[in-house]
This record gives sequence, structure tokens and C-alpha cells, in this order.
Amino acid sequence: MPRFSVIVPAYRVQAYLHECLDSVSGQSFKDFEIIVVDDGSPDACGAIADEYAGRDHRFSVVHLPENTGLGPARNAGIAEASGDYLIFLDGDDTLLPDALRTIADRIAATGCPDVLVYDYTRVYWSGRTVRNQLAQHLTETGPPSFRLADRPELLKVLMVVWNKAYRREFVEAEGFTFPPGYYEDTPWTYPVLMAAGSIAVLDAVCVGYRQRRRGNILSTTSRRHFDVFDQYDRVFAFIDERPGLAVWRPVMFRRMLDHFSTLFTSHGRLPPGTRAEFFRRARAHCVRYRTPGAPVPRRARLRHGLFRLGAHRTYRLLWAAQQLGGVLRLRTASLRHAVRGALLQLHYRVQLRLPVRPHDAVFAAYWNRGYACNPAAIEAKARELVPGLRTSWICRPEHAHTVPTATRRLHPGTFRYWTALARSKYLVNNVNFDRRLVKRRGQVLLQTHHGTPLKTMGTDLVDRPAAAGSTDFDQLLRNIDKWDYSLSANLHSTLVWERTYPSAYTTLEYGYPRNDVFHRTDPREVARVRETLSVPEDCTAILYAPTHRDYRRSQRQGLDLERLLQVLGPRFVVLARSHYLYSAPKAPAGRSPHPWIIDVSDHPSLEALCLASDALITDYSSLMFDYANLDRPLVIHLDDSQAYEAARGTYFDLQTFPPGVVARSQDELFDIFTTDHWRGSRSAQLRAAFRARFCPYDDGYAAERVVRRVFLGETAGLPVPVPLKERRPVGTLPRQSAVRAPSDPSRAATASPVGD
Repeated sequence: MPRFSVIVPAYRVQAYLHECLDSVSGQSFKDFEIIVVDDGSPDACGAIADEYAGRDHRFSVVHLPENTGLGPARNAGIAEASGDYLIFLDGDDTLLPDALRTIADRIAATGCPDVLVYDYTRVYWSGRTVRNQLAQHLTETGPPSFRLADRPELLKVLMVVWNKAYRREFVEAEGFTFPPGYYEDTPWTYPVLMAAGSIAVLDAVCVGYRQRRRGNILSTTSRRHFDVFDQYDRVFAFIDERPGLAVWRPVMFRRMLDHFSTLFTSHGRLPPGTRAEFFRRARAHCVRYRTPGAPVPRRARLRHGLFRLGAHRTYRLLWAAQQLGGVLRLRTASLRHAVRGALLQLHYRVQLRLPVRPHDAVFAAYWNRGYACNPAAIEAKARELVPGLRTSWICRPEHAHTVPTATRRLHPGTFRYWTALARSKYLVNNVNFDRRLVKRRGQVLLQTHHGTPLKTMGTDLVDRPAAAGSTDFDQLLRNIDKWDYSLSANLHSTLVWERTYPSAYTTLEYGYPRNDVFHRTDPREVARVRETLSVPEDCTAILYAPTHRDYRRSQRQGLDLERLLQVLGPRFVVLARSHYLYSAPKAPAGRSPHPWIIDVSDHPSLEALCLASDALITDYSSLMFDYANLDRPLVIHLDDSQAYEAARGTYFDLQTFPPGVVARSQDELFDIFTTDHWRGSRSAQLRAAFRARFCPYDDGYAAERVVRRVFLGETAGLPVPVPLKERRPVGTLPRQSAVRAPSDPSRAATASPVGD
């Protein structure tokens, strides 16, 4: 007897069935059977199911002679099921990786309840995913299992069959079956939850609910939407047969009216000319099943009252008025936005006619995300060295807390913002300012960039549409023409910037100010940062910071961090830093975050994370050029080099000239750590050559060179770059237990310390 029977009805889903069945067969939990019900599908669903059954004994196929609908197809699957629990999965949906293991663990932890309710995410055709917005009702607080009366808010979660696991003996004892027709989930899910002796919840996404571009079958125009009346007849009949469930009658009455209202006002479901008939039948159900008692939100009271009165025309009139009101509100908001925008631009034009303020400077970074990168280092040094300088930082409100108190905060799109752009003498950014910026005579614009270019940039992207996306290259060139200075960290950057960003600016090959902290931070401050990150004192911290992929619409984590930690051992932690263009790495569905995987994606300072770590794993990220300044081990993980090169391209072959050991697969990376090659002599040799080429000016004085040249106008006497051999990048406080004990005792004497 398997633990789970996964029942998959299939009708006209041939384009999605492979993905659905693969998502089940590939589960890490193996104790299950899969019953595919070919519901008389005219396409290849039956053949696809037979193909899986032919090569995997866990698959069985039921071929129905004609299309019967989801309900009877699921009944046919139940008749063949032998598992402890029934799980239903539509043929165009998927189980997330590890979903069955997560469900099995939760069932065991909650005492094998009659029903386990789990979460889902909507998966759109574009690849975008959106988690269930009512997930808060699945929090695993309170008793492990309960009755519906203890947590009635569960009824607010989408009432479908496929977000639950059902104990088969409970289903058979109660005689639950699916009825024919549309909305077959309604007379199944409500009775199941009301009758269940024990319910448990799982606060984890287990199902990917596919959102087809043209919607599902319930979005089609058909008289079969009238089946909803028969389905609620079955719900109330179930309640009437069990007097103990009478307490749920008012709740079901209210939910029935909400359902009717949704159907009545949905565009494209009811055929033309049938709304009056639908309303009459809805009113008849109101009269038949009316049971006051359940609280009704204020906004729904009028709708319910009109249903009970049968006021069809009044309902439609109010509905039309509501729709019109929504349109008017949108148009009013749009008009208000346009008027405000026009006033802001008028204000800006007036400010452009007023004198430039010679002691004002405006800074920004990463499209107004917060105080960071080269502009932040320059701003701090400018306040220190330039007498009377007033600095402002452009950031969105949610990032205002990152800005020093001595610096004025400017929110984009405000009158103060446009005033500062019009009248400040100095404009500093690591990306471009608003395209509407008018560069005035007397203003100085410094472009600092935000990394040494490995990946293809600027006008070199013209022939790379996957990476360029919707880039307006004409606008890009207009932005470049506003630059007075372009900051460069090395000769390689200078050559790339001057070719890909062609204009008449002056290049300042001074190094990157953001890297000054690598030479000017006290080790005790590094220890404090590690403590705030909850890095144990005796652990080695590995920073994992991959870049984004232009050729993917949805990003995935390229490295199994939990497996990496199994390889590393108990005295290691991983600081996981996702790229700012996509979300942070998450634990597999249903699992708590690994205690030694610390998500640092929201940490305001990447430089602080570098200082707090003992080594870096990255791929094509320009972070490698900065991290090399610390002279700590780097490991490059390139498991998609062909795809990346084809889509984005690079300026040199990273595998030929890397800053450390290169892994071309996940298994190869694990071997590098198992054998300690990641911090061996070869790693040190590669890093030294890399530093010599790309870090000639990052000596702790880059910000001072920039400020003296741009803000003070000094061209002579700037700090001379410190030779590489004389630099002493900040270390970390000694940690006796930081080195992993080698698994092979014979290697114990040769294990090299962190940082070579």
C-alpha cells in the first residue's frame, strides 16, 4: 500500500501533461502511485499516459470511453486508488520539487489527519509566479490538528480539491464522490472539511496552479455555469442529512450568495440573454436555503439583499454604476497624475533658469535604491574634504533609512528632487539619471559605474537582443553625452567604457571608491558585522552571490546550497546574496530555512558582506573584481557558460583567466571544496595574477583621488596608488576553529588556512 495515490484526470492537456507527470515522478519521496485518467481526450493525453505507464510501474492508466468531466474522472481514479492518502492534480498543473516529502512529513507530524490543506502558487504563461494571497490562513500555529469549527477561516482559502491531501479511509467511510457538471469541487470540499474529524495545515507551496492565457474551462461562455445551483443543492442536502452540521448552514448560505454574485457579474461566462434566468434561480435558492446568522461584510449586504428580493434590474444597474465608477476613478487618478507631472516639469523649467548652486551635490545609486556603491563612498569622502559642501541623496522612501543623517534625502518625483537636479553643481550616479535631466552649463556629472565589465555592456549589446531587451540606444547615447567624467577601476574598464559608451567625457582611472573599505576597516568592525549576521564565531563564511541571467525570464538558484553545506561540514555557513533584479533564494517547499544558510539579500552593504565572509562563490558577477582586493579565496561556478556566452557574451574568457578555481558543474564545485583546492596554492596563484591586472588602483585612496579631482579641481598631488605588494587588506579576527576538520586524517597536516 503506497503512502499516496496521486490522481491526474487528463482532457485536452497534451501540451502540459508531460510536465505534470514529470513533476510527480521526479519527487524525492518515492512511496506513491500515479493514476492517470484519460477522460476520453481526443488528443494525445491517453498515449502520453500509456508511455509513462510502460516505463514506470508506479503509473497506471484508466481510459474512459467518452468525456465525462472532471468529477466522474476523479471518481474513476479513486476507484483504482490504494494509497493511504488521495492527492488530486489537474493535468496542466505541477507538484513543486519535494512537495510529496513535505506533505508526508507534515502528515506524520500532525497525527495522520483526515485532511491536510497546503498552499499553491499561480504560474502564468510568462513564467511569473504569484503565491496564494490568503496564505496567512495556513500558518502552522496552535494545535497540530483541529476541527473546522476551530479555524473557520480555512473556508476563505480557494475551495478546490487539488490543494489538499485526503485520508482514503475517511473518504470511503463518508462515501464522498464527485458529482458531474461544472463546479464539482464545491459539493466535495465543503462537505469534506465540515465532516473531517481532524484537519491540519501546511504552510508551504506544493502545487503550481497553471494560469492559461485564455483561462480555464470555467472562463468559457456556457449554460453549464447553471450547474452551480445543483452543486449547492448537494451541499445543503449533505448538511440536512447530518444534524450536527447545522451550524454551518448560515456560513454556506453566505458563501453561496457570494458565489452567485461572482458568476453573475463575471464577463463572458453566462450566455447572452440568460442573466435574468440566472438571477431568478439564484433568488429561488435564497428563499429555499436562507439561514441568517453568518456575518456579512458591509460591501456584500446590498448584493445579498437584492438577490433575496429578486431585484434583477436594480442589481445590474448598480453593477454597471460600480463599473463606471471604477473607470472614472482610474481616469481621475490618471488625470491627477498627468497634472502633477506637468506641474513638476513646469517647476523644473523655472528652476533651470535660476543660478546653479556651487556648493550643492546630488548623489544616487542603483536606480534610487539607497545609499550604496561608489557614489556612497564618494559622498562620504566629499563631506570630509570639501568645505561647505551640501550633499543630497536620491532614494525611494523605503530606502531612506540607509542614508546618513548628515545628508539630505530626496524622494524621486518631488519638487525638491527636480530643484536639486536643476541647481546642484555636482551630479554623481552609478547609473544614469532621469532621462529628462537637462545638463546645464556649470554642472558636473560624474558617472561612477558599478562594476568592472566582464559581461557585454552599452552599445555592444546592439546585436544581443536577449541582453539588450527594450534598451533605447538613442536615449542611451543622449545620456552618455551628459557625462563629464567616467570613473574606471583599471585599464580594461577604461578601454571598454570608452568604446561602448562613446562620448567626449574625461576618464578617471582612479580605482573604485567602494573598495576603499577593504583597506580601511578595523578587524573588530568585521567581527561585529559577522555577529549581526549571526555567523558563529568558529565558522567559515562562504558568500554566494550569482548574477542574473538575461536569457531567462524567471531566475533560478544555480547551486544547491544545502548539498554544498553537507560537503563543507558543520563549521561552515553560506551567506546567500541574490541579485537585486530578482528575489532571494528560498528553501524548498515546506522546509524551514536551513540554519546555516543566511539570506543576506536585503543587507544594505555588499562591501560589508564581503568583509564578513572568508571566501566567495560567484559566476559572471563583477563582484569578483572587487572581492579580489581582499586576497581571499574565490571559486567561479560556470554551469551554463555556453548559454551565457550566447545570450550576453563576455570581454574575455573567464575560464582562461579566472580569479580562482573554476567549477563547470555543481558536482565539480563540490569536489573543489572536498579536496580543499578552493583555498590551495593554485587558487592563490590565479588570484594574484587577477589582482595585478584588475586591481591596480584599489588601495584605499580611490575616493580621495576622485574628490580632489572632481570637487576640488586638483590635477597634481593626488595620492599615488600603493603597490600591490605593500597593501594590507583587512583581515578577520583569528578563529581557531574556522578551518573544517578534513575528513581524511592523512590530509590534516596539509589543510591550508582560510585566505591561504
